[in-house]
Amino acid sequence: MKVAIIPARGGSKRIPGKNIRPFLQKPVIHYSIQAALASGVFDQVIVSTDSEEIARVAEEGGATIPFMRPAHLADDHTITLDVILHALAQLGGAERVETLCCIYATAPFVQPRYLKQGLELLEQSQGSAAISVTSFPFPIFRGLQINQKGFLEMFWPQYETTRSNDLPEAFHDAGQFYWLDSQKLLQQKTMYPKDACPVILPRYLVQDIDTMEDWQTAEFMYLSLQQRGAI
Repeated sequence: MKVAIIPARGGSKRIPGKNIRPFLQKPVIHYSIQAALASGVFDQVIVSTDSEEIARVAEEGGATIPFMRPAHLADDHTITLDVILHALAQLGGAERVETLCCIYATAPFVQPRYLKQGLELLEQSQGSAAISVTSFPFPIFRGLQINQKGFLEMFWPQYETTRSNDLPEAFHDAGQFYWLDSQKLLQQKTMYPKDACPVILPRYLVQDIDTMEDWQTAEFMYLSLQQRGAI
């Protein structure tokens, strides 16, 4: 069985009601649920939550809520890995769930085609995971920091005169989804195994949403993409 697990706890501090807040007039969690359903690769799309309100909104969007998440896995210090492991146990473990995909609730740019691509990569590579990533827009090896004296200095001064074209491309987590082999996940206890494949997303489909400014930026981006038929 292949399962999509969408973590969505209540009690968000920086953006109240973040997981079900309207994103362009639709609860933001619905984008993740509907992308998972539209991909056609999941036997079940579930939401792991401690909130009755989130559960209701998630069900309205097409997800199922086979269990409620306990309070000790819904505080500010809970990590995604523990939530996924709990959900996997509730669903019958690796014997029933062969592969799973953790999709974040606030990922309105997630696209069905990339979810399918992630599953294909996981199966073809026989690796432990396939993770959505995107490239940094500028070489990280030319990055700067502010030192204790308040002055700028390079993280890697040895690359000061290296041409940007000669530096390797770097990627970061796109914060959308993680395909995981359930058996290997239980053995390794990490969402970032050494044999994880990259699902490379274009930068215009990636936006972190941690503040209200992020939220507004994401809405502007989404509307622009929508008007151009790119989403």
